[in-house]
Amino acid sequence: MALLLLGLGLSLVFAQDLNPRAIVRRNYDISKVSGTWYSISMASTDMKRIEENGDLWVFVQSIESLENGGLRFSFHFMVHGECVEVAVVCDKTDKNGEYTVTYLGENRLLVSETDYRLYITFHLWNVRNGTETQVLALYGRIPELKPSFLERFEKICKTYGLGPENIVTMSSKGEQRHQVRSSHAPDTPCERNTVRLKEWRRVKAANLKRAREGDICVGVVAPVSASGGIMQAVTTGENR
Repeated sequence: MALLLLGLGLSLVFAQDLNPRAIVRRNYDISKVSGTWYSISMASTDMKRIEENGDLWVFVQSIESLENGGLRFSFHFMVHGECVEVAVVCDKTDKNGEYTVTYLGENRLLVSETDYRLYITFHLWNVRNGTETQVLALYGRIPELKPSFLERFEKICKTYGLGPENIVTMSSKGEQRHQVRSSHAPDTPCERNTVRLKEWRRVKAANLKRAREGDICVGVVAPVSASGGIMQAVTTGENR
């Protein structure tokens, strides 16, 4: 019995690992995408748009596959300082896994890959006032994904020319970490991610100051996924 329970426990643990054989990159069954999702990580060619108060700084709540083939996204994001819920409906194109929507410009949304069960990655092309912005988003069925998912997301970002400095992380463990420090725990996705971005800026400024003083050589400082998904600062170069 003990061995059976141990086996079941291990099965649950490994069931949440990234399974390369389960990854789908084409011929998507979009109906399997419906349900609750959590924002895990985002990347962009224009960081201002996915940071605090950015117009693409949004936190997914759910995705619904519509009868006409479209997708309905429910997001939280900041409007005039308030966290509000907004629904965005994307229309399907003739290409499987591709959608269009007019929102803050013209957008083309493509499912990059998914395993349906644990994660999905989207690639967005946004053209606004003649300026193109690319955004990649990693969503999870659970609030926290293992490092293997985040590492894969970083590799996908790299194929589009986006490095660690272009990535922001939205992890539940990061939220818990800051709630312990704060006398007023953030209650909404917008509040929680505001806290994390402020912490990232504080760490980044501290590391740049150390670099100027000659303590470390900083190449890139960015919020990235660490073991357990907790946000940390990353430096490249060797200590002097």
